[in-house]
Amino acid sequence: MKVKVLVIDDEMHIVELLKFNLEMSNYEVDYAYDGIDGYIKARELKPDLILLDWMLPNISGIDVLRKIRSDKELANTPVIMLTAKNMENDKVEGLEFGADDYMTKPFSIKELLARIGTVLRRCNIKVKTKESTLSIGDLKVDLSKHEVYKGSEKIELTLKEFELLKLLLENKGKVLSRNYLLDKIWGYEYYGETRTVDVHIRYLRKKIESENESDKYIQTIRGVGYKID
Repeated sequence: MKVKVLVIDDEMHIVELLKFNLEMSNYEVDYAYDGIDGYIKARELKPDLILLDWMLPNISGIDVLRKIRSDKELANTPVIMLTAKNMENDKVEGLEFGADDYMTKPFSIKELLARIGTVLRRCNIKVKTKESTLSIGDLKVDLSKHEVYKGSEKIELTLKEFELLKLLLENKGKVLSRNYLLDKIWGYEYYGETRTVDVHIRYLRKKIESENESDKYIQTIRGVGYKID
């Protein structure tokens, strides 16, 4: 299971930045834009770690922290405070009320990720690292080198073909709809038709499957999409 992080911050661009970078680092991310919703979500989700802004609408981050620390089910959840406040007394107050660490805005994403890792290790919460290779049968995808091999033969794929194969392998056994694949690979701003997915799947199959191996790797689920089993 991925480590679950809840971001509670009223600045949308900060939330988007954190969500993107945390998901890229293999965390599962949820978020709330105010303290009350954040506390409710924390009770529902039971996150492994909370990133909590100090300056929130309706109820301050420090009051949310008080509620978390007095909640039987959340009391031990690690919390890192995020705030524009940089006075020493504010930092001390946050730590005295039970914050595990403190980051002042603007902050370095690299440093924040390092601090998250440190807090999680201190709390004995293990982060699942991303696999460097994906495989099925004699087909192997090396994510770090961006290379695909069938047995010992290197298969040359276009960027979109590589991303399609990677996404299908990461969701082995799940049926991925054409619309889902279109959104994930081409993005929400792409205005093409789902036929684009079919064309790329056809080219991908030609490269990874021989004539007598039709649908060996990629299976078509009629009216829905594709999957790799």
